[in-house]
Amino acid sequence: MTTAPLPITLDDVRDAAVRLKGVAHRTPVLRSRTLDRIVGAEVLLKCENFQRVGAFKFRGAYNAASRLTPEQLSRGVAAYSSGNHAQAVALAARELGAAAVIVMPEDAPRSKRAATEGYGAEIVTYDRYSGDRVAIAEALAADRGLALIPPYEHPHVMAGQGTAALELMEETGELDALLAPVGGGGLIAGSATAVKGLRPGIRVVGVEPEAGDDTKRSLEAGRRVEIPVPRTIADGQALHTPGELTFSVNRRLVDAITLVSDDEIRAAMRFAFERLKIVVEPSGATPLAALLAGRVDDLPRRVGVIVSGGNIDAGRFAELCGDAG
Repeated sequence: MTTAPLPITLDDVRDAAVRLKGVAHRTPVLRSRTLDRIVGAEVLLKCENFQRVGAFKFRGAYNAASRLTPEQLSRGVAAYSSGNHAQAVALAARELGAAAVIVMPEDAPRSKRAATEGYGAEIVTYDRYSGDRVAIAEALAADRGLALIPPYEHPHVMAGQGTAALELMEETGELDALLAPVGGGGLIAGSATAVKGLRPGIRVVGVEPEAGDDTKRSLEAGRRVEIPVPRTIADGQALHTPGELTFSVNRRLVDAITLVSDDEIRAAMRFAFERLKIVVEPSGATPLAALLAGRVDDLPRRVGVIVSGGNIDAGRFAELCGDAG
């Protein structure tokens, strides 16, 4: 019996890192003695909330868009996203001199829509609870001759996302575990490819909101499972099923998935703001929430965490975190 090759390798992540050098930010790694004491481990936070567009998504979007031919770029690009990938593709397209059309849910955070439009993209909206964003975007791309850059179902996107974990390993040396948020699965697929390629024994743990546990259910079932579109404050993780390509990686490289409640996410956002002095959006706070709430079993000595983004406006942040409870 043979095992099919995975869609990306460590070399793909390294190649993406070369392509992103000087374009994407090399984001900081933060430490907190208070956090270490609470958690009982040495925690190293890779802060992608300081990335261009405020999230890791720029890495994958630019890696994919920069590989398009001049002819493809002249026709423009399309994407579908609740916000961060939308901004990332819009900015990548602008950097490369291409037009961008983005399919976004009607209830996408206002700040994310405004930022996407600010990068020059055209927005096409849909109802996330009744519409099929993939079908809408594919039809739009076919009709207009646009190159479609999906948020996670693409080897170049996954490889680009993995460069955040690659940088973390380069800066911190050996880690015993890596925690990352899981939405469609592109970030953790790229991250797991990077860190396990460098340190095969590292433990990779994904974190999902309790309402959006499609990857956890899928890994337990050994196949992709669909759930109703989740209602959670972690809008970047409100998906109903993992990606096919991402799941093919994650079922082999991800060791565990843990879940956190919306209240635990809020507490983590408050902790990050009050003790770390950084703003983290709900989806970006889920790994920190898992640590603070004691959701990770057998926590090892040295733990890396991907803080995936910080795109949240002041009003929404105050609404979620203003009451300390």
